[in-house]
Amino acid sequence: MIIALDAMGGDFAPGSTVEGAVFAAKESEHKVVLVGPERLICKELLKHSKRYDLTSLNIDIVEAPEIIAMDEHPVKAVRKKKKSSLCVCAQLVRDGKADAFVSLGNSGAAMAAALFYLKRIEGVLRPAISTTFPTVNGSCIIADIGANVDCTPEYLLQFGIMSSLFCEKVVGIDRPRVGLVSIGEEPIKGNKVTLAAFELFKKADINFIGNIEGRDIPRAKADVVICDGFAGNIILKFGEGLAEMMLKLVRKGLRQHPVAWASLPFLWSAIKDLRRKVDYSEFGGAPLLGVNGICIIGHGSSNGKAVKNAIFAGVKTVKHDLAIEIKKAIARYSKESSGHG
Repeated sequence: MIIALDAMGGDFAPGSTVEGAVFAAKESEHKVVLVGPERLICKELLKHSKRYDLTSLNIDIVEAPEIIAMDEHPVKAVRKKKKSSLCVCAQLVRDGKADAFVSLGNSGAAMAAALFYLKRIEGVLRPAISTTFPTVNGSCIIADIGANVDCTPEYLLQFGIMSSLFCEKVVGIDRPRVGLVSIGEEPIKGNKVTLAAFELFKKADINFIGNIEGRDIPRAKADVVICDGFAGNIILKFGEGLAEMMLKLVRKGLRQHPVAWASLPFLWSAIKDLRRKVDYSEFGGAPLLGVNGICIIGHGSSNGKAVKNAIFAGVKTVKHDLAIEIKKAIARYSKESSGHG
C-alpha cells in the first residue's frame, strides 16, 4: 500500500513528518511517499541515518516546491498553490499513484484539496471529519469536528450514516450506537436543526439511540457521536485540555503527599495507561468521510508518533474500502429519501 504524506504539514514539519514516516516504514512494509521540497526532506532524513539504514526503508520523495501555511485561506490556497505539498498529495491519490494521503497541516485546506481533486461521493451533501475520542470504556467516534460549522438536519443525518459505517467497518463495532448531541436527552430538547435532525435519524437505517448530552460522551453512552463542526471542534479541544489538566493535577497531587509520591513506582503503570488513553497521538488522524478516496487529517501539533499512527490510520481505512461502502450507503439513503418524497 502507498500512503502519500504531506511532509510540510503541521507545526513541527518537516521534522515530525519525516520522523513519523521513518517510524511507519520501519514498522511495516507499506510505502510512504514524502511530498514536499526534496532538499528539506533529504536534510531531515539524514538525521535518522545513524539510527536506521535508510536504504532498507520503503520511503520515496515526490518534489512539491510550494507550501500551504496554517493561517492561509483554505480554498484560495488550494486554487493558487497547485504545486504545494498538500495538493500534490491529493493529486497522487486522484491519479492512482497513492492509496491515501495524510496531512497534519491546514485542515481546511486538506478538505478543500480532497474536494477539488477527489470530489465528493455522489449524493454526499458535505464531507465530515470523523475522529476517535477516548471514553471510560475505550473510545467513540465524533463527527463532525470542524469541517462544517453550520449544518442542516440532512447534513447531520449523512454524518451519522458515514460515521456509523466507519465505526462498523474500520473500528469493528457491530451496529454501533449513534447519538445526536443536544442540550437534553428528551426529543423535544435542542435547537431547530437538532430537533429536525432527530426526526430524520429516527427513520434512518442506523442504530439511533436518541439525543445525548456532553457528559454522555466520555461515559461511553454512544459509539458514534453526531454534531455540527462548531460543537464538535469545541468538544474535541475541550477534551484535550481537560485530559492535560487531569494529568497535571495527578502529578501535583502526588508531589504534595509524600506517601503517595513514595508509592509512585507502584502507580506508574496505571499512570502510563491513563496517559496513553487520553493521548491524541495514539489515534493519529481522522478520516475525511464523503470524498472519493481516503484523506486522513491529523493534529497540527503532531509529533513523530502521531504522524506514524496517522499513516497507519490511512492504511486501515483503505483496507476496509470505506469510500466504496459509503458510496453504497448514501445511494441507498438517496433512493429511500426520493421514494418517501
